[in-house]
Amino acid sequence: MLLRLLLTLLYLVAIFLVLYGLWMLIPFLYGLPWVPTKKERIRKALRMANLKPDELLYDLGSGDGRVLFIAAQEFGARAVGIEASILQYWFTQLRRLLSGSRSRVSVRRENFYRADFGDADLVFAFLTSTETALLQKKLERDLKPGSRVIAVSADFSDWKPIAFDDADLLFLYKMPPQRGGLAAYLAEREC
Repeated sequence: MLLRLLLTLLYLVAIFLVLYGLWMLIPFLYGLPWVPTKKERIRKALRMANLKPDELLYDLGSGDGRVLFIAAQEFGARAVGIEASILQYWFTQLRRLLSGSRSRVSVRRENFYRADFGDADLVFAFLTSTETALLQKKLERDLKPGSRVIAVSADFSDWKPIAFDDADLLFLYKMPPQRGGLAAYLAEREC
């Protein structure tokens, strides 16, 4: 009896380790390791971007969906996650089905470099500087005038933000973006 219990426990631990490994590995294979954003940092970013009820937010690399649910539940926005990893995609789908935000939250399993999110009012992007450089032209080409991009931790180096939070490394841009980068923004702010 004890041996059966130990084997069952070992089996469950092995399954957990495999799933956890895949949870971390799949996003890493796309070049973006899974690093969850703290909820208060998300709230601060969405307030900074002035997200309004019924606006459409896209979260690029939505992970476990925390940005989506905060945007829908606390700001009244419609939120769409773009997620390449199948585990994070299904986890968010399950959360969506169990939440009261089912009609306001959706998630698509695809690579955000190829995704269509041109109807966005706000794009949330927690990326590295490598990914922002790769994504910059797509955003310039696809996003409608007046839409906003909130970047977390890494800026779009050619764009001058309209707002910047140095404590949480939040960069807000409005389309079409102004040229000049963060240095131009900081120089104007000093004057």
